[in-house]
Amino acid sequence: MMNAKPFCIGFNCALGAEKMYPFLERLAKIADCYVHAYPNAGLPNAMGSYDETPENFAKNCKKFCMDGLVNMIGGCCGTTPNYIEALWNAVKDIPKREVKPKSDKLHLSGMEEFIFKDHIPFINVGERCNISGSLKFKRLIKND
Repeated sequence: MMNAKPFCIGFNCALGAEKMYPFLERLAKIADCYVHAYPNAGLPNAMGSYDETPENFAKNCKKFCMDGLVNMIGGCCGTTPNYIEALWNAVKDIPKREVKPKSDKLHLSGMEEFIFKDHIPFINVGERCNISGSLKFKRLIKND
């Protein structure tokens, strides 16, 4: 994401606000741009309809705003103007998320994010770079 310098990044569709929360929380911690969320009105039921009420949708989305996770918020599948009105009434007075300053540090991702910081003298990236898998690499490491 860092090299693309996005204006905004976020989630829409697929999940309701309650199930989207942990993913959005993680994204908001690392994003140095605006973050948006457009959740569904819950998950679809067996008939493909959405059972979450506008009030419950707004309550679940309000948590995003209260916790400082989003700059923009709306609704996707199953939401109607009633949902957006309830959402607006729930969040209109809550401050937007503060966008953290852009970092000049190298950010990598795998199972977890990794930020290359000044106190780290060396980083080795690559699964084949290990002393048990390569005698040549082991010699190079031993010899500095």
